Amino acid sequence: MPHDQLPAPDHTAVRTALWRAMHLLVDPPPHVIEDEIGLRLAAPGDGWRARPDMDPQATSGFRAAIVARARFSEDLIAEQADRGVTQYVILGAGLDTFAQRNPELASRLQTFEVDQPGTQAWKRRRLTELGYRIPDWLHLVPVDFEAGEDWLKKLAEADFDADRPAVVVSTGVTMYLTKDTNAATLHQIAGLAPGSTLAMTFLLPPELLHDADRPRLRASQTGAHASGTPFISFYTPPEMLTLAREAGFEDAHHVSGALLAERYFAHRTDKLRPSSGEDVLLATT
Repeated sequence: MPHDQLPAPDHTAVRTALWRAMHLLVDPPPHVIEDEIGLRLAAPGDGWRARPDMDPQATSGFRAAIVARARFSEDLIAEQADRGVTQYVILGAGLDTFAQRNPELASRLQTFEVDQPGTQAWKRRRLTELGYRIPDWLHLVPVDFEAGEDWLKKLAEADFDADRPAVVVSTGVTMYLTKDTNAATLHQIAGLAPGSTLAMTFLLPPELLHDADRPRLRASQTGAHASGTPFISFYTPPEMLTLAREAGFEDAHHVSGALLAERYFAHRTDKLRPSSGEDVLLATT
């Protein structure tokens, strides 16, 4: 397929990359993460900051939540790498830029970015255009989920070693999948080598959100539906923990958005805080 006909990544992946960039552009330091590479990848064109979904004030909570979950994931892989884990799997990688922003750490790992074939081909092209080589430790793994391809089989074909532990991260994905699909994914990850760790975000039901955040969730649902990627699955923390334990994880913990806010935003003076609504399942095999 000619380069100019490659499918673009979905709107969600682009919006996430732009919010990470907005954090660096509009929020004062200290920055939770510093990511301008995602903006270069997305190349949204002039006027992107004037988009309603980029409004610095109206979307500040979403922006903070996005950078908080990214920082949590990258702190986790750094911690596990220091313990000897050498495999990192990013499910639904989108425009993730961990490998480009943290080459020293990433080069100690075999990093597997899993996403739809069109997104992976597009990203491979953009990285090359921007002068980022794709080293042998970075694997862009195309998986056609809509056609029912087995992502674990595709990982194995990309030299993932199922006998060695891994960190698996899945952020901003579960809400777009059915509960049966999420349960099946958890079961697959729980079958990885002992010592593997999963960090997976999930959306809370509206009634568990702070009052001020419910209208924002409704607006996000409306936008997601209009983009053809409606929110399907919501979980209470006990439901998600039960799902993980039934899948076979040895240990499972709930990490609240409030905890991430305390960890990464407690001493800020600009009132930037993550919106409520997205929490994290942290589980080990």
